[in-house]
Amino acid sequence: MTRLDLDKITLTGLRVRGRHGVLAHERADGQEFVVDAVLWLDTRAAAAADELSLTADYGALADQLAAIVAGEPVALIETLAQRLAAQCLAAPAVRAAEITVHKPAAPVAQRVADISVTIRRSREEVQVVLALGSNIGDRLGNLQRAVDLLCGADVVCTAVSPVYETVPVGGVAQDDYLNAVLLATTDLTAAELLARCQAAEDELGRVREVRWGARTLDVDIIAYGAARSGDPALTLPHPRAHERAFVLAPWADTDPAAVLPGQGAVAGLLAAVGTAGVTRLAEPGLTIRAAAR
Repeated sequence: MTRLDLDKITLTGLRVRGRHGVLAHERADGQEFVVDAVLWLDTRAAAAADELSLTADYGALADQLAAIVAGEPVALIETLAQRLAAQCLAAPAVRAAEITVHKPAAPVAQRVADISVTIRRSREEVQVVLALGSNIGDRLGNLQRAVDLLCGADVVCTAVSPVYETVPVGGVAQDDYLNAVLLATTDLTAAELLARCQAAEDELGRVREVRWGARTLDVDIIAYGAARSGDPALTLPHPRAHERAFVLAPWADTDPAAVLPGQGAVAGLLAAVGTAGVTRLAEPGLTIRAAAR
């Protein structure tokens, strides 16, 4: 999507006292700053579900921006604007942001009504790790179909792991799984990527009746760049990945130097949990067949 295709949420006139500036008295005495923020995002999913978590929570964002302005002082309002833009882009649904920082009491020799700086920033591509699992029907075929559905112009798959057969966890009686890990880059938001994963599950007839129960396809977002989020709709990184050999083993095979944000090196995590219950299968494996952009 281009910015012209996206919807817009505008927060105007956030007034916060801060201590930003080059001069000593600006740091000591502080002054009022005014912030305008424009967020570009796709609000259709939020509107259809009437669900706040699928859009930008402007109340929470206002608090976060205010805390930055009132917090650690910087010399330049350009630096302050960059920090504010980064906070806006940390919201899962936001694709781009425009920040204007006004400094109406700036200490300049001439009489001016206002001095401001405006910056525009877009979400950059991030590296993502997806875990795939299936234990109903044609398990290998289901995983290959998942790869085909997930990989495309806006999810550029860079590697797919060997396939592992694993004993199910969670205590529900069911057949063994086939598992794999898919590495990709994307400019989708985390929420959009989650929707893509769930659409792939639905395409293969996933039924969500029993937690940790059998499924034709399970797709989990293990890591979305270095993002950290406690949102129950999508906790990042995956809260149990560090203790799951069926995620760690194929991931370590594919990227021996991989790091799980907040937990450490994947190889070290795998050594800690061990490989009991997971067995790497011989070929054939999975193939990335979708054309890269």
